[in-house]
Amino acid sequence: AEFVLSSPDLGKTFKPEQYHSEFGCSGRSARPALQWSSAPKGTKSFAVTVHDIDAPTGSGFWHWVVIDIPAQATGIASSGLPDGAKEGNTDLGKPGYFGPCPPIPRKHRYVFTVHALDVDRLDVPDGATAALTGFFIWQHELGRAKLVVTGGPRKKE
Repeated sequence: AEFVLSSPDLGKTFKPEQYHSEFGCSGRSARPALQWSSAPKGTKSFAVTVHDIDAPTGSGFWHWVVIDIPAQATGIASSGLPDGAKEGNTDLGKPGYFGPCPPIPRKHRYVFTVHALDVDRLDVPDGATAALTGFFIWQHELGRAKLVVTGGPRKKE
């Protein structure tokens, strides 16, 4: 079976409460629940990333990084992380999830990815950037499943 990522909280576009609460947006950064199935054989842990591939930075923008999710996990609840999982730094320079906030009147695509890994834990240095954490993720990736959600276009509030 195909490795699949889904969410009961996400459609093709974000809901108003799922937007960030800064940079001109007035949402709550409501984190969506994620569910996955049919991970590759040999999976020992998971990582989850959320990346805005349309951010005008030349390299996109990392909105969420979670590593060391136990192999028995089949998702992440909107209210908390599985035991043992930890959040890495985003491109805001701190850990945690933050919702979308594309500039007015642009649309951005946000890629939610669950990565199946061949190690129990990633040996990521404390304070690592999202890009460095990604380096460790992709070194150990057995497979990935993606979900793309559009943010915007927003109107002036």
